[in-house]
Amino acid sequence: MNEKFFDLKKEKQDRMINAALKIFASNGYKHASTDDIVSEAGISKGLLFHYFGSKLGLYTFLYDYSVRFMKLELTTGVSSSADDYFAIRKQIEFAKMQVLKNYPYMQQFLDRCASENVSEALMATESQRSVIQDVYAALKNQADSSRFVESVSPEKLDAMLDYTISGLMTTRFRDDSFQPEMLYEEIVSYLEMLKRISYRKS
Repeated sequence: MNEKFFDLKKEKQDRMINAALKIFASNGYKHASTDDIVSEAGISKGLLFHYFGSKLGLYTFLYDYSVRFMKLELTTGVSSSADDYFAIRKQIEFAKMQVLKNYPYMQQFLDRCASENVSEALMATESQRSVIQDVYAALKNQADSSRFVESVSPEKLDAMLDYTISGLMTTRFRDDSFQPEMLYEEIVSYLEMLKRISYRKS
């Protein structure tokens, strides 16, 4: 982590982080422009390079920061005693909503990083690349799969929800209607609908 950067006022830190998250999420590492980042953040290019040294230095910092921030919210936001799959998913999405209130593009940035193919970007983030997926796997493994009806595959249900949630978020950003609380409520409506048809009758 860059200690000098954290000496800045929090508002300026977040402005720089959010600008970089947005540009990297929208363009990927190769096509992200530091000119666009400094323009979005309202700072000089000299200031950006003073704290991060290079585009790769910024990207590496941003990835590490995002992984740490998201992991903290997820691990503190989901109860270790929860064993209802849909309750766990709600808690996961609520934790993500808290992240997106501060950093709206963080999830999209992490999603974009997962499909990154530029070797220097991959090498710089290699040690951290499995962290978030491991957190998600551990949280979802708390669920009691015996509650599902025989016709429901928990793995396929999980994949379907991941695709749906990702698609909802992408759509909300595309039509400029993204609001974390509204997205969360929309996701919850899907979870409640699927719970009614996925669980055995008690």
